Amino acid sequence: MTLAIRSAAFRDQGEIPRIHTCQGQDLSPPLEFSGVPAAARSLALVVDDPDAPDPAAPKRTYVHWVLYDLPADATGLPAGVSVDRLPRGTRQGTNDWKRTGYGGPCPPIGRHRYFFKLFALDALLGDLGALDKAGLLGAIEGHVLARAELVGTYQKHD
Repeated sequence: MTLAIRSAAFRDQGEIPRIHTCQGQDLSPPLEFSGVPAAARSLALVVDDPDAPDPAAPKRTYVHWVLYDLPADATGLPAGVSVDRLPRGTRQGTNDWKRTGYGGPCPPIGRHRYFFKLFALDALLGDLGALDKAGLLGAIEGHVLARAELVGTYQKHD
């Protein structure tokens, strides 16, 4: 079985519902994980937008969510998951708003893509603090057993 990440809120390449964006309640979407390799000790999740600020002229990848040390047996995350409802042992990294937690799509112009990247790791990372995406990617180097991706899109509506 191959590692997979899905959402009941939107299909791959589909539009992320407004409730999960800055124009709605900014709640994280529900996520489902499957196919985690038997040798996995933990999972990590990064959500980012490579189309910032303008998809016609992207200049940077904007990070919306960083989680690590999710238990390998986690089957997903509920919609609007709060810190106290994260699976036991899950640690939060820092997003590009310089805070922990989910920050939903809020593109200044055009339709952006949001990549939900799930990594199955052969290790627990331990408390590395509220590291950013670059710090997490450095920490997981050499520990990735499998990777899965879900892409949603969003464009602001009046």
